[in-house]
Amino acid sequence: MKKKLPKLLGNETVAANRRARHDYEIADSLEAGLVLTGSEVKSLRTGGAQIAEAYASIDTGRSGTSEAWIYGMYIPPYKPATYNNVDSRRKRKLLLHRAQINKLIGQSAQKGYTLIPLKLYFSEGRAKLEIGLAKGRATHDKRRAIADREMKRDLAREVR
Repeated sequence: MKKKLPKLLGNETVAANRRARHDYEIADSLEAGLVLTGSEVKSLRTGGAQIAEAYASIDTGRSGTSEAWIYGMYIPPYKPATYNNVDSRRKRKLLLHRAQINKLIGQSAQKGYTLIPLKLYFSEGRAKLEIGLAKGRATHDKRRAIADREMKRDLAREVR
């Protein structure tokens, strides 16, 4: 008998960028839709996507308008699909409102800020990507954040 692939149902997280909150200081985050093919959606539902090495960028489109894209996101090929599998690391368009794109253009133009994916999930059957406006942390900032977190944890233990 054929082995069934596990499916993600409901509003479950497909992939999370766990290193993002450690390596970056997240200033702002927002939800964006994704333009995907049918086999990519089916592959996301079975799991295995990776967003740790991905980044987002805002480029000028063909008509002179700005468009948001995600680069380097890995969606594994859907095995049961035959001919319609696309490149697993191709760039994918992000669906954002014009005001959101203009806001991101202004904020990401500041020195040191970049757009990184934080979480990939399904919401009401649609694939969504939470992207964050982030600034890289230095090594000493990372150590300070860890020390602060441990201190808060110790205080919480003492209160109990």
